[in-house]
Amino acid sequence: MSYTYNRHLPNTAIDDAEMRLREALKEKGFGVLTEIDVQATMKKKIDRDMDGYRILGACNPHMAWEAIGLEPRIGSMLPCNVILRTVENGTEISAVDPVASMAAVENEKLHEVAAQVRDMLRSAVDNA
Repeated sequence: MSYTYNRHLPNTAIDDAEMRLREALKEKGFGVLTEIDVQATMKKKIDRDMDGYRILGACNPHMAWEAIGLEPRIGSMLPCNVILRTVENGTEISAVDPVASMAAVENEKLHEVAAQVRDMLRSAVDNA
């Protein structure tokens, strides 16, 4: 089981891909709660250069509400991370697979919610 769903955007700069991704996430009811510019952080903290790499913490409040109601400690696995990274000839988007990340939690109803979120994230990535 893969732990991410991936899409390559050929000939697309990371800034353009991020703009498209944010809009696609919004259309699926997700907001971006956290943003980490890994490239800038690595340069600042350890003086290392790397290609563009950003992590967006996406959350759909309705789905998070449902998941927390089923498993109060599930917040330790939220939000759903989506990364953008500069690759040869474009940008790659990778979204976490909530089904894979929550497989260790023994709660069938939570797995159903995770499957819904997975489908929503995949749709957002496909539409970015």
